[in-house]
Amino acid sequence: MKYKITATQNISKNCMVCGVENDFGLKTRFHETTSQELIALFTPQDFHQSYPNITHGGISATILDETIGRAIMIFHDRNTFGVTLELNVKYKKPVPYGVELKVVGRITRDAGRIFEGSGELYLPDGTLAATATGKYMKRNLEQITDKSFSEEEWFVPNDFPDEIEL
Repeated sequence: MKYKITATQNISKNCMVCGVENDFGLKTRFHETTSQELIALFTPQDFHQSYPNITHGGISATILDETIGRAIMIFHDRNTFGVTLELNVKYKKPVPYGVELKVVGRITRDAGRIFEGSGELYLPDGTLAATATGKYMKRNLEQITDKSFSEEEWFVPNDFPDEIEL
């Protein structure tokens, strides 16, 4: 399936998931689609492993959580986040490291301050590796951090694809 990309979301310098200066981070990029879903692209490394050649399940949970929680930005603004209240992950296949992986997340219910979403983690061949559902509280960036973060560490990357295929 091909997804047409409409926008790329902000990233930061030090975040575990998207931070470009975090040596142990996932350096994920998040792309909004015409179907109002969010696609995350990332490549886990050997230091993200649990068993040999397998990414730790906590990393899979982390990327699913972040993608679902960020999907709310599609419907609000670049400074509206989801703070996790509940996350349920189902693991289906081992997740390798050293290859690009994709996560698709979406909002399934938006009820004021609380919203719910779901997501899937896909292997390079398109096989479903993990799924998640979650419940989140909307928080504005100003409620989470100070203004210097927005001005100095929160930015849109300058490259993004026109489409992504799963």
